[in-house]
Amino acid sequence: MWYISTLAETNRAPFDLTEGESELVSGFNVEYAGGPFALFFLAEYANILLINTLSTILFLGSSYFPAMPELTSVTLMTKAALLSIVFL
Repeated sequence: MWYISTLAETNRAPFDLTEGESELVSGFNVEYAGGPFALFFLAEYANILLINTLSTILFLGSSYFPAMPELTSVTLMTKAALLSIVFL
């Protein structure tokens, strides 16, 4: 259920038709040029990274070694990156 809801939240297939049927030629993206277009897609991919980081924290966890605390961040980023690769 979590995976399906994250797909819907981040507008991935099969939930990627947020615009109307007549706008399927990239719809609302036609109005943007250059900078705003880049910021729009940057925000979408930032949302995917945020959702995958949250999924990692909630379900995969992160190991904590008191001798090497920086390893906690590395494992968290690695797991989130692997989830992002599967997500895309």
